[in-house]
Amino acid sequence: MKNTTVTFKNKKTDGEKITMLTAYDYTTAKLEDEAGVDSILVGDSLGMVIMGYDSTLSVTMEDMIYHSKIVARGAKNALVVTDMPFMSYQTSVYDAVVNAGRLIKEGHADAVKLEGGVKFEEHIRKIVDASIPVVGHIGMTPQSVNAFGGFKVQGKNIDDAKRIIDDAKAVERAGAFAVVLECVPTPLATYITEILSIPTIGIGAGNGCDGQVLVYQDMLGMYSDFTPKFVKKYGELGESMKNCFKEYCSEVKNGTFPKEENSFKMSEEVMKQITEEE
Repeated sequence: MKNTTVTFKNKKTDGEKITMLTAYDYTTAKLEDEAGVDSILVGDSLGMVIMGYDSTLSVTMEDMIYHSKIVARGAKNALVVTDMPFMSYQTSVYDAVVNAGRLIKEGHADAVKLEGGVKFEEHIRKIVDASIPVVGHIGMTPQSVNAFGGFKVQGKNIDDAKRIIDDAKAVERAGAFAVVLECVPTPLATYITEILSIPTIGIGAGNGCDGQVLVYQDMLGMYSDFTPKFVKKYGELGESMKNCFKEYCSEVKNGTFPKEENSFKMSEEVMKQITEEE
């Protein structure tokens, strides 16, 4: 059965944790879906783990639409949430609604996610008014990395903590059905989870949130440029993949691949006729 925004609401009410992972292609989305992941995030993190940029800022709407629609084909049950990229909503409320609509209509997303709290309350409200489900994202918001001076934990002092609480309330007030808390101290994230009626999804925000999300390349050890402290590696697929690639290269070079079982046969008579005609 397809998960919906109601699924998220019911899980918070029932005290059942929500699982979310990123995906950027059909094959990965299908595997995650079959594993029972509740929601798949088509994150603008693809700018770093797929496209090789050093931040998410260069990702375009076209990038997000492309990856969203191929993930959606593999997600039969998981709720597909797609990120609104940098400058697709910051410019105006109008742009926010139009671009959110494109992610739903062209990208086949089930919901959109955008960063920011109080400053983007009206943007979220108008997107929701257009019947588009929204997930908020507060705390360490990667699209503001230059303003923050790097990827840093947010909310450790009283003023920052109050700002994040205000942002959380604004996101809920605007009508978002869930909010991602990134790089927020555990006690603060737990408190926000308790005061909100909508689910919180943590990433580097401790175990007190209603759910968790990770970038799948991080948790599988596939992305080696940088590993955040909050990541748990559930495997070292990056090393396994490199070993497979090396073995393939070696077998091709020494002539042991392909073998007979990897090849196709044809009639000797046909081949004989071809060579005679030549």
